[in-house]
Amino acid sequence: MVNKNLIHEGAPVCQTCAQKNASVFCKAKVEFLSEITTQKVSNTFKKGQTIFNEGSYPFGVFCINSGKVKLTHLGDDGKEQIIRLLKGGDIIGYRALLSNERYSATAVALEDTHICFIPKELFISILKNDAALTFEMMKLLADELHKTELKMTHLAQKPVRERLAEILLFIEETYGFEEDGITLNVRLSREEIANLVGTATESTIRLLSEFKRDNMVELDGKKIKIINQKKLAKTANLQD
Repeated sequence: MVNKNLIHEGAPVCQTCAQKNASVFCKAKVEFLSEITTQKVSNTFKKGQTIFNEGSYPFGVFCINSGKVKLTHLGDDGKEQIIRLLKGGDIIGYRALLSNERYSATAVALEDTHICFIPKELFISILKNDAALTFEMMKLLADELHKTELKMTHLAQKPVRERLAEILLFIEETYGFEEDGITLNVRLSREEIANLVGTATESTIRLLSEFKRDNMVELDGKKIKIINQKKLAKTANLQD
C-alpha cells in the first residue's frame, strides 16, 4: 500500500520546479499547474524506502522532484525483477491509475528522493480538461510500450554480454555521470544490475570482470566507471 503517512505539506511550486521542463506537466495549462501546487503533497523518501507496493490500489500519481527510483516486479519464483529506472521529472503510478487496476510493481527509492503526490481526482479532472497534457500522457504510455517491446526482443535475441553492455549504457543515459565524467551517477548492486540484464548475479560479476580486463570499465565497489564508451557500444551491438 502507499505510505500515506510519509506524505506531508510543503511541496515545491510547480511553475518554478527545477524538473518542470523534464516532466509531462511542462505542457499543462498555467491554471492547472496552480491547482496541482495547491493540492499536491510532498515528502522525501529515504534510500531503500518503499513509495508504493505491488498489488495495492493507486490513490494518485507520484512526480519525482529529485532522486532516483526503481520499479520492481515479484516473479513467480519470488525473485525481484527490476522493470524500470526513474529519475527527476518522471512520474510513476499513472498506468495503474488510468486503467483502474492494482499496481503491477513496487516503487523503491534508490537514494534519498523527493516526491510530489497528486491526488487521483485532481489528476483525472485535469486530464479531462487539458488536451495538451492528455496528449503528453499518451506519448508517455506509447514510449513505455516501445521500451518494453524492445527489452523483450533483446532478452530473446541478444547474448548476455551484449545485454550487459547495453544496460550500462542505458544507466548512463538515464542518470548520467558524476563530475569526473566517467563514473555512473548511481549505485547499483551486482544483483540489481543482473536483474536489469535478466541473468544470474554470478554471470554479471564475471562479465564485468571481463569488461574491466578489456579496458571498457573500471570497478570500485558499487562505483562503475565507463572508460571506453565507444568500445562498450560496439560490444552492445548498437547501431551508430
